[in-house]
Amino acid sequence: MMSTVKPRETTPSLDVDTLDGGRFSLDEQDPEAFTMVVFYRGLHCPVCKKYLGELDRLHDDFRGQGVEVIAVSGDTKERALEAREKWSLESVPIGYGLEIEKMREWGLFVSRGDGEEEPELYGEPGLFLIQPNETVYYEAINSMPFGRPELREMLAAVGNVKEMGTPAHGEA
Repeated sequence: MMSTVKPRETTPSLDVDTLDGGRFSLDEQDPEAFTMVVFYRGLHCPVCKKYLGELDRLHDDFRGQGVEVIAVSGDTKERALEAREKWSLESVPIGYGLEIEKMREWGLFVSRGDGEEEPELYGEPGLFLIQPNETVYYEAINSMPFGRPELREMLAAVGNVKEMGTPAHGEA
């Protein structure tokens, strides 16, 4: 069952292994402004390659705005390593092994693989800006690989939000 995480509500937990040999735990994050979790489909997705490439290029800019970033998928460690290498990702942290039930807790759509390149089940994209108190500030959930938030616009929006102190909307 897919749930909906509303703005200003506490997020579900998120604990995943990372390709740097560590572990990402959302409840251990202490960002200046936000933690940005970018859920992606996996190695089989050419749109994800382009999107994560842009995220990788902007990673330092997001950190400069006080945003800690992680990209997460349900891929195995081997598939995540292959994606990082083939996609030339150098700086964005990559989490892997997200379970299907956890994807649903976050409100992500789950799809069935339809080819040799795809896992049996995988999560569709989502992007969350999470405040330091672990509540949702912004979310965008997609049922297809296209239509994701433009990352340069997100970067500009974070700067504006910090400057103006705009509260999260969409909680009612």
